[in-house]
Amino acid sequence: MDPLEQNKGFAEQEHADFPLLSDPTKHTADAYGVLGMMRIANRWTFYIGKDGKIQAIDKDVKPATSADDMATTLHQLGVPVR
Repeated sequence: MDPLEQNKGFAEQEHADFPLLSDPTKHTADAYGVLGMMRIANRWTFYIGKDGKIQAIDKDVKPATSADDMATTLHQLGVPVR
């Protein structure tokens, strides 16, 4: 739900090579059902295929291992290694 400029800075800092969604209005978070009781988003990762369909959802994101967990899930979904 961070604003675009904050996400850009984070992506540059972390050398992210994938898009991050900015959602300061919370409309998307609400539509995906991730807003908690305090209107704060749960830290879930959605894997969305090129066809726009959700392929997988990780509802147990662990920041310490999230990169490895994402790589594992992408492999399981058949995404080729770069």
